[in-house]
Amino acid sequence: MANTTDKPKTGGAVQTTGHAWDGDIQEFNNPLPTWWIWAFYLTVAFAVIYWILYPAWPMGKGFTTGVSEVTFESGGKEVTTHWNTRARLAHEMQASDEAQRQREYLERVASADFNTIFGDADMMAFAQSTAKGIFGDNCAPCHGSGGAGVTALFPNLADDDWLWGGSVDDIQTTIQHGRRGYMPPFKQTFNEQQLADVTDYVLGLSGHQVDPEAAKRGQAIFQGETGGCYYCHLTDGTGRKSQGAANLTDAIWTMIDVPGAADMDAKRRLVSGVISNGVTRIMPPWDGRLSPEQIKLLSVYVHELGGGQ
Repeated sequence: MANTTDKPKTGGAVQTTGHAWDGDIQEFNNPLPTWWIWAFYLTVAFAVIYWILYPAWPMGKGFTTGVSEVTFESGGKEVTTHWNTRARLAHEMQASDEAQRQREYLERVASADFNTIFGDADMMAFAQSTAKGIFGDNCAPCHGSGGAGVTALFPNLADDDWLWGGSVDDIQTTIQHGRRGYMPPFKQTFNEQQLADVTDYVLGLSGHQVDPEAAKRGQAIFQGETGGCYYCHLTDGTGRKSQGAANLTDAIWTMIDVPGAADMDAKRRLVSGVISNGVTRIMPPWDGRLSPEQIKLLSVYVHELGGGQ
């Protein structure tokens, strides 16, 4: 193999560096395009400017924050901090055109009554879209993204069966102030026979085929002073809204899955378990955690999940 050095070619041909191998293998001298060189210089300049303006380099336990700042409102006060994505998002949510339009709609919602909101297509669309996010952030962890709830834990908001009332005003009160549902346990009150009789009576209220003699004895306990169940569930079993007492006649079960039970014995075990052990349910108040406008929007959204009353 020969390694020689020739003079660079001139003229119209592409120039070489003058190096050649094996006599005919040459190294061309092709400089980078001017536009590429300038693009590289601009990239370097951009990087230097970026390092100055924005957070860039780690320094010990911190980092360079840059000189660029963002101002936004937090907790009713104006806050100015170095540029970062969270501060920028907060600023855009307050200062962008979309944020301005949202504030305008929120002001309209705040000043309107529920009948006006339900009768205005634009306000309803805004309420549904905005409250869906509020519901997802605050309510869905318990009630599910579609409001279906969890049996024995969290009520189903989509079935139009409302323990504390299904009007939009009732729902607003529930969200704002929370609810505390309680049914005392009767395991120390009823003997085995009484528990079985009341169980049959309760199942009979929702249309199940039960022993008529047992149901009759259970009715006397249910509507009498021995059980006193009618205080909350009323004599016809439809439930008292002010107490959040369940309607026992509509075949909707919030604490147990009676429709999914395999047979009547399984249904009896489920119902007697609730009667024996009682029920305790607590929903926290959202007043102070959500703004009045958010609670109002959320009330409309939850009302529409189940069709409302």
